[in-house]
Amino acid sequence: MQTHDSPFATGRREFLGTVAGGAAALSLGTLFAPFAADAEKNFKQQADDADAWFNKVKGKHRIVFDTTEPHGIFPFAWPKVFLLTNAATGSGEKDCTAVVILRHNAIAFAMQDSLWTKYKFKDMFKIGELGPAFRAADAATALSSRNPFWNTSPNDFVMPVMGAVPIGIKDLMASGVMFCVCDAALTVFTGIVAMETNGNAADIKKEWIAGLIPGIQVVPSGVWAVGRAQEHGCAYCFVG
Repeated sequence: MQTHDSPFATGRREFLGTVAGGAAALSLGTLFAPFAADAEKNFKQQADDADAWFNKVKGKHRIVFDTTEPHGIFPFAWPKVFLLTNAATGSGEKDCTAVVILRHNAIAFAMQDSLWTKYKFKDMFKIGELGPAFRAADAATALSSRNPFWNTSPNDFVMPVMGAVPIGIKDLMASGVMFCVCDAALTVFTGIVAMETNGNAADIKKEWIAGLIPGIQVVPSGVWAVGRAQEHGCAYCFVG
């Protein structure tokens, strides 16, 4: 595995440019080929599991946060704000559900630290600085070696006026926030990594799936999940 950051970033840009331009050098078929034989079976199983997972959406106030890019702390701060302000206006956590969909370049946030270290997700997914609210003791190196929203410390995120705010994934899950990750994006990006490293796409994808944060649901695609969330009464909020 290369340790410098250019192959993944370059491969991702080249891939997206190829798809957008309709060129044949790198096609979706090429990336999905290792999974073609079992694709229908796998997507159906995922859909069955994810539909059951979406049945957990409850309460009067329901919202889905559609996260396609890292966007700093917002994919995690906004669900917390949703819960806090609903509580302040008379609706506790049992009356609310927030669903966070991690898709496209935001899928890195679904991964455990070991994958961040090995695959340099900070550079691969262009995850920038998290701003002055991020106060982790290892802030200078954190993004290069770990998921900043996983295994957080109480004072990692300190907001003006509000002080320390628990917006780590474990904290949000404990408050009932539901997280899912796009399988289509996992397939595409592991295909890119395989292309750049001469690795096996299927093996890399298995590694990424195994390295997901416990409790995060794999869904067939992020857009599939957007539709399901709205079918379950969730208002739509784009994280951008």
